[in-house]
Amino acid sequence: MIHSAPRSEDIFFKAYQNHDSSYEGIFFMAVKTTGIFCRPGCTAKMPKRENVEFFSTPDEALAKGYRPCKRCQPLDSMGTPPAWVSRALQLLKSQPQRISDARLLAHNIDPTRLRRWFKKHFGMTFQAYQRQLKLTRAYDQIKQGHHVIDSAMDSGFNSLSAFNEAFTKTIGIEPSKSKQQTILPVSRLLTPLGPMIAVASDTGLCLLEFTDRKAIHKQLERVQQQHRARLVLGEHELFKTLQQQLDEYFNQHRRTFELPLNLKGTEFQLMAWATLQSIPYGEFRNYQQEAKMMGKPEAIRAVATANAANPLAIIVPCHRVIAKTGKLAGYAGGIWRKRYLLELESRAART
Repeated sequence: MIHSAPRSEDIFFKAYQNHDSSYEGIFFMAVKTTGIFCRPGCTAKMPKRENVEFFSTPDEALAKGYRPCKRCQPLDSMGTPPAWVSRALQLLKSQPQRISDARLLAHNIDPTRLRRWFKKHFGMTFQAYQRQLKLTRAYDQIKQGHHVIDSAMDSGFNSLSAFNEAFTKTIGIEPSKSKQQTILPVSRLLTPLGPMIAVASDTGLCLLEFTDRKAIHKQLERVQQQHRARLVLGEHELFKTLQQQLDEYFNQHRRTFELPLNLKGTEFQLMAWATLQSIPYGEFRNYQQEAKMMGKPEAIRAVATANAANPLAIIVPCHRVIAKTGKLAGYAGGIWRKRYLLELESRAART
């Protein structure tokens, strides 16, 4: 039996008062007087305590006749870009040349507002973001045998020297030496529990983790060192498949993931991660049980350490391991996410 902390409505209401987004995925609050339901972090006007009720899922609120809030959009995945950002991303896909501020304004997109959004969510401006994507595509072209000058033109550079300088700064090596440098594309994916960051190689998925995980930068550095590669924002066919399968998983239409994995770790870590993947969907084990499954019953602490180093959240289901007492114990993505994942799988397994 899983023991969880009390989840009284008073705690939920206080979380809503504080716009506490750490409760995302745990509850949705509906306002009886307006007929609208919201996320925990919504900034809409605060209702009176007697006028609200709480639900575990959006479906429950919809079934009671409530409408989703237009401000916090509780039906969308956490981190879904607003419409004006989506328009900018669509422009980026359709236009090979650099998108200027004037072009953004022509599409009713405020360049300053867009710059701030990208700085917050990607740690760089929109112009830097599109430059990285274009240079990553140029790297792929050159590695496939295209001429450097052709790739420069395709990337929107009119000056070969400017292209060489930008390429070297981003990729870490001169364009002519592309075959000597490995880069791994990085992408941001959306889930109901918040955005995740993914890293892929030609042989499989290397990393999948929530962007707000503590020490996420150390994980990225570890992947970079293990693969002797440079991480750069980019595109990969695997990202499309991964997003589709994550959507299916959260909609309870998928129980196992069918993805090539590129896991790197010690022999013990790889054994622990393989054992995690053998725990059936909708079930859980404690650390002692996992250690016995590995044939190392005394290595309980080492098992917990290996689980904490798991580079593929959800895919390698370390959330299915709990303490012997029944408590959820530690989870790098946050205990509230661990509870959500276990309850999601438990509900689906019963149907």
